[in-house]
Amino acid sequence: MQITKQLAIFLDNRPGTLARMADAFVEAGINIYAITTSDTVDHSVIRMVVSDYRRAMQLFEEHSTLVVEDDVLMVEGSNKPGELARIARTLARARINIEYCYSATPPNAKKGLMIMRVSNPTKALKVLNT
Repeated sequence: MQITKQLAIFLDNRPGTLARMADAFVEAGINIYAITTSDTVDHSVIRMVVSDYRRAMQLFEEHSTLVVEDDVLMVEGSNKPGELARIARTLARARINIEYCYSATPPNAKKGLMIMRVSNPTKALKVLNT
């Protein structure tokens, strides 16, 4: 478990936009560890954790793409029923709000990866590691 940087970018909600971004990452050698998108009428908000967030930010800035960085928790945990409940209860007892989270795990995987934006990442890391 660690605190890492998440990038939030705002792209046009049109065919090919995400493909162009992914192609730029390939050329720069940047791996995407986690990604989620949400759409509005005219744009998509894409949140992601990548292998080299500084290089990714530079790419977005070179293309005049709005990008915002944020501290998030990258939690590797057991892929079993109750794991999210345990984490959520622990954070609730410490009065730390989970603002949002996202994950995906293959059904048979023993471990999964969750990205969590919380109200106090440093405190959350401490209470989850005890």
